[in-house]
Amino acid sequence: MTTKRRYSLMGATLGGFLAMLAPLPGYAAINVQCPGDTNGSATWDAGEVQPPNTKCMHLGAGDGFITMADGATQYIFGFSDLTGLVTKPVPPDTGDDVMMEGMLGASFPAPPIMLDEGDEFYLTLTNVGMMMRPDLFDPHSVHYHGFPEAAPIFDGVPDASISINMGSSLTYYYKINDPGTYMYHCHVEATEHMQMGMLGNLYVRPVQDGTTYTYGGRDYTKFAYNDGDGSTGYDKDYPIQIGSMDSAFHNASLTVQPLPFALMEDDYPMLNGRGYPDTVNPAALPPPAGNVNGGKASQKESSLIEAAPGERVLLRISNLNVTRFYTLATLGVDMTVVGMNAKLLRGPDGKDLYYKTNSVTLGGGESVDAIIEIPVDAAAGTKYFLYTTNLNYLSNNTEPFGGMMTEIRVN
Repeated sequence: MTTKRRYSLMGATLGGFLAMLAPLPGYAAINVQCPGDTNGSATWDAGEVQPPNTKCMHLGAGDGFITMADGATQYIFGFSDLTGLVTKPVPPDTGDDVMMEGMLGASFPAPPIMLDEGDEFYLTLTNVGMMMRPDLFDPHSVHYHGFPEAAPIFDGVPDASISINMGSSLTYYYKINDPGTYMYHCHVEATEHMQMGMLGNLYVRPVQDGTTYTYGGRDYTKFAYNDGDGSTGYDKDYPIQIGSMDSAFHNASLTVQPLPFALMEDDYPMLNGRGYPDTVNPAALPPPAGNVNGGKASQKESSLIEAAPGERVLLRISNLNVTRFYTLATLGVDMTVVGMNAKLLRGPDGKDLYYKTNSVTLGGGESVDAIIEIPVDAAAGTKYFLYTTNLNYLSNNTEPFGGMMTEIRVN
């Protein structure tokens, strides 16, 4: 990787950090592997041919900041989306933009990954380093949680696969065969890196999508699974990832070192990286105050759920929390759970094992596919709620009436 001495955004600190990454003889540029892509952008630009059923993405791993719903700034580790940035040596650019975009570009949750059954997925991860902690040389990885990985080298667990060191890149390959709701995270020093924010939504749409099935008197072309009868059909879907952070742990990680894991006690419960009322803001939140991360938006995923009367809404709920179980409940509408842990709830005899409920409890690493039906007589402007029944987590640290809650709005 080559660098240019033109970084004024973060002053001397950034210049010194990049100097440490200055290339030695024989070092290669950031290497993005994506079939048909010739300039390393992980996209197919003019003149490039996208092979059938192929998707590519480029993630950065580093640090950054987010804003909590009470206004506090929180230091995080995380992933950033570098897809579309040219990395091959095309004068005058030689990959520097990737480092500039990735450094202090961590977002929470991580950039969402949406795939289709049958895809071949090439995911490049570049470790851009810890800008605020240049004394840390943490490697990172991507673990596609719940994926039946045939090649351990791409699993992301350091014991049996590769971890990516600072300034290096690795392209993971996945053959997508199983639909459902998954999640992804860094698996290096997993308890620390996951607590710090290296978590993201990931789901796979079934091959049945695009085929029309009639269920309950309505036609559907989008489904949670290959059900064969339209019973998992929906009109809209929303990924909702449960998460929470221990502010003392994050503050210590910014200054000296993390606190002992046994002392973790999360005080910022969130959905898709936000506490209420930020959860219902449909837009990306403004960059953290004080230009602490160079003005980069770091909380782009809303948790607001919107639907029309009579519509079916698929909630793709996942939990990657490292400290506790959480319960999410609906107020005013029921949920029909049709899948758990990326598996259709159907017995070996073909009998549906779906069930209706108003609450689901998930531990770390679990997911649920639940469908809610908006009443046909619901008036526009009606609000239902999706919230935790762990009532002490309906708060933003010491600020009450916030935390792990969002709205289901009838439009």
